[in-house]
Amino acid sequence: MIDEQKLQKSLSGRLIGRKVIYLKTIDSTNDCAFDLARKGVDEGAVILADEQTKGKGRLQRVWQSPPGLNIYTSVILRPSLQPAVAPQITLTAGVAVADLLSQYGLRRVSLKWPNDVQIGGRKVCGILTEMKALGDRVDFVVVGIGLNVNMRKEDFDAGIRDRATSIREETGGVIPRQELAVQLYHHLEKWYKMLLQEGFSPVRERWLAFAGILGRKIRVEAGKDAQGGEVTGVDEDGALITKNESGLRQRVITGDIIVERD
Repeated sequence: MIDEQKLQKSLSGRLIGRKVIYLKTIDSTNDCAFDLARKGVDEGAVILADEQTKGKGRLQRVWQSPPGLNIYTSVILRPSLQPAVAPQITLTAGVAVADLLSQYGLRRVSLKWPNDVQIGGRKVCGILTEMKALGDRVDFVVVGIGLNVNMRKEDFDAGIRDRATSIREETGGVIPRQELAVQLYHHLEKWYKMLLQEGFSPVRERWLAFAGILGRKIRVEAGKDAQGGEVTGVDEDGALITKNESGLRQRVITGDIIVERD
């Protein structure tokens, strides 16, 4: 179980975690955070739930959220950014999670554009960012993070069992969720502040190091459409940049990425 008072005490004096709202069960932490942000709740507030009944993934997908096993959290941010570059926040959160997992001794941690964290090619974490803009500025961004912590392989739905993993599956041990949540918020604050103070370049460099896809050929599937090319980088808007066989450069702003085998 999560002890809300101890969690709040552990985050005292921090930006992220300045206010902690812990819920036994909720439909979606992102929906809750979005509603609170619209009502003016300060930056750094976090919503943490023990269970989600309607966990949200990217592209309208469902995020499996059983009780007592994982971390389901959303963070309210109010960055001084233009809406066009708000996707930088998604990549920043991915770097924070990947850094955290690496410090837990996990190997083969990688990032899949734009919002997945993987271990050995299996998804361990999903990130969903939702934004509200006011004209040419960001009003707030909600960063939702679903991190598989103590699920066993048999706990996953059959349809994703071979494509998903958890920290427990990778380490063989049960992980204290409260301690992990504190470290998650610390890492997110570290990289968020770096983004605001030093710009996107250090985040982009770290993201590309975890992704390991520079120079790799990928296929991008978006509905019935597909395109391919060689990854040449990530631009300031957080879009992937690819180059096709004709040398034409393209921006990838949405879709599922499949890395071609060499």
